[in-house]
Amino acid sequence: MGISLGPNQYGKAEVRLVTVRRDGPVHHLRDLTVSTALSGDLAATHLTGDNSAVLTTDAQKNTVYAFAKQQDVGEIEDFALRLGRHFVATQEAITGARITVAEHAWERIPVDGDPHDHAFSRSGGESRTTTVTVHADRAWVVSGVDGLTVLKSGGSEFHSFPRDEYTTLAETDDRILATAVTARWRYDGDPADRDVDWAKNHQEIRRTLLQAFATKHSLSLQQTLYTMGEAVLLARPEVAEVRLSLPNKHHFLVDLSPFGLENHNEVFYAADRPYGLIEGTAVRDEAEEPGPARTDAVL
Repeated sequence: MGISLGPNQYGKAEVRLVTVRRDGPVHHLRDLTVSTALSGDLAATHLTGDNSAVLTTDAQKNTVYAFAKQQDVGEIEDFALRLGRHFVATQEAITGARITVAEHAWERIPVDGDPHDHAFSRSGGESRTTTVTVHADRAWVVSGVDGLTVLKSGGSEFHSFPRDEYTTLAETDDRILATAVTARWRYDGDPADRDVDWAKNHQEIRRTLLQAFATKHSLSLQQTLYTMGEAVLLARPEVAEVRLSLPNKHHFLVDLSPFGLENHNEVFYAADRPYGLIEGTAVRDEAEEPGPARTDAVL
């Protein structure tokens, strides 16, 4: 029986990076979590412990900090592209780099109706994300959003599902539908071949996702998921596919009959777990294959 080394990668996970740019009295805050993963001719370190081709994960972390100092971070997609291209270009053994960035938003605290120059607050758990994969002289960009929590109190049904001896869920034609959206959209082609306004695209795609969630009369969360992905592809020709993960944040009617009260779909309890997890992808038929851009695969 033969044994061989399969796909592998290594890097530094979740480097916390906060930068402050001071334009006179007004400060601009950026809060990022950056992860790196490198791949290439790394058989020796796995098979014999020869580390001559291994750029330390500590050096990868330090590169993140140095790049943030040497040039303004800018859009997270551009920052990730700079890092990925640097590792591939400067390390002979490294042929692939995947850089993942999550940006955590801070808002200026209002004081007497005006935003404060250097005091900030965080609201909610939403973050903007990107994963950039660089392989040889080609790059792929997959951007997205995490923790976009949404709820609609009407326009959602769930019924006509199969029933077996273990089915207890009641059918409904009027339910609360709530989820925390994790969305990833893969841009078609190499970003070097086009001028992309990453921030504007993020805003527009986020708006499209929210609008589709709000306006679609839903017969299932699966139907809502596909509608959201389809809406992005119809609106943004530069996007090749949209992958969505939607936990079903269940809201159950409270039984008020012991108190002599009728609950006319008004009082609920929100269950945090267990929860249904609905995942799927909307793909443009003519889009190129994702190749190394598959963020759930080893480089």
